[in-house]
Amino acid sequence: MKTREEAERILKSCEEENKALFAEIEETALYNTEKVLAAFREFHVAERHLKGTTGYGYGDIGRETLNAVFAKTLGAEDAIASPYFASGTHALKVSLYGLLRPGDILLSVTGAPYDTLMSVITKKGIGSLADYGVKYEQVDLNKDGSFDYDAILAALEHAPKMVFLTRSRGYSDRDAFSIEQLREAISFIKAHSKAIVFVDNCYGEFVEKEEPTAAGADMIVGSFTKNIGGGLAPSGGYAAGRRDLVRQVAFSLTAPSLGTEIGSYQPGYQSFFQGLFFAPHVVACALKGSILFGAAFSKMGYRTIPACGKRCGDIIRSIVFEDEKKLIEFCRIIQSVSPIDAYVTPEPWDMPGYNEQVIMAAGTFVGGASLELTADAPIKPPYIAYVQGGLTYEHIKLAVLRCIEEFA
Repeated sequence: MKTREEAERILKSCEEENKALFAEIEETALYNTEKVLAAFREFHVAERHLKGTTGYGYGDIGRETLNAVFAKTLGAEDAIASPYFASGTHALKVSLYGLLRPGDILLSVTGAPYDTLMSVITKKGIGSLADYGVKYEQVDLNKDGSFDYDAILAALEHAPKMVFLTRSRGYSDRDAFSIEQLREAISFIKAHSKAIVFVDNCYGEFVEKEEPTAAGADMIVGSFTKNIGGGLAPSGGYAAGRRDLVRQVAFSLTAPSLGTEIGSYQPGYQSFFQGLFFAPHVVACALKGSILFGAAFSKMGYRTIPACGKRCGDIIRSIVFEDEKKLIEFCRIIQSVSPIDAYVTPEPWDMPGYNEQVIMAAGTFVGGASLELTADAPIKPPYIAYVQGGLTYEHIKLAVLRCIEEFA
């Protein structure tokens, strides 16, 4: 245990030691803010685009302009930016069902997707891709978290329709992939295959100056309650990439032949436009907070991923506790410093779609929003907590202070 004064000294030293990384993050945020502003200007975003519509939504200029702004920002030919995606998993599901057909092979080259998506792909009897005759193959990463190019090459000989890459780590103990790592892998895949290259981009938007589309990805998908929603979007997600592929995903979201021609949203689009505008700054806060968590817990003797002093590939910080009680206590501390439900004590529970019990600290304004400061973990060895987000850097600092007081 440390006093508040002792914890503040440790925190200050963590900030001093990471000034250079903080400066890089702030420069990236400036670049990405300019990119977002350029998209707003190009498509003449005006107050009328913030308003909602009812019924079929034919000619909904807010919906159409939001799609265009997202496509431009993400470096894509086209995009669907919709409040009707219920989660990142839902956006991925709709996209996969739009692009894959019976007999097609879906090849994941970053190991298994996270639990909820794995059920979408392989679980029998629930309307999964497997139930519809889509085959699944998998290439695991090397032990150091790098791509196994020999195994990928062998798997590509089976002529997969799609190659799937997960940018973030899920509940694994690897680093997230950088854009440069993705570029190398995608170039290799495209040199040996005509498969659609599909990237789960959740937790990765605005971490760098480029998105996976710039690295050659044909499709990227993400969630509005993570990075790109800026903490304001109340729901939704996006699918962006090649125009012909986005068209097929649109048919999956609404109905064949209708696509993005319909879809009203009476509450209006202000929170989505405004969230996108805020997102580069809020992501920068989250990244600086991740570095702060990593530095503080490294000083206290814990292993963190990414390693202390290393650049982040997403907004998630993994902290390896090797102890169930410490893991649970950490999540309870994060809950206790939350603006919402701070009085609640989180407990492990059987969360739908996951293989083990999961504990979640999520005192958020938007339910389950992981761009807000949250922490979660499967209850299994080596008892890794996954902490992410933070709408303000000051909030994250207070959480880190509280952790130092408890764990140092």
